[in-house]
Amino acid sequence: MPNIQSAAKRMRSDLKKHLKNQAVLSELHTLYKKLAEDAATDPKTVSEKARSLVSKLDKAVTQGIIPHGRADRKKARIAKLIAKQK
Repeated sequence: MPNIQSAAKRMRSDLKKHLKNQAVLSELHTLYKKLAEDAATDPKTVSEKARSLVSKLDKAVTQGIIPHGRADRKKARIAKLIAKQK
């Protein structure tokens, strides 16, 4: 446990930030998996879901949750998946 008040406050804020970041990462992972499943079963809704996933990836980058290189790689893979459907 920290002895200094500011260190204790920093631990509390770090915990809140960690939980929020984990929630966003979990949501992105879930959406990515659902997109892959829908690509195999229902190709009509893939482009709509891909658009929302790309938007969430961009938002996560601006919030500093994921690096822009990782988001670019995932967006490229999504585009490749959509192109494969057509």
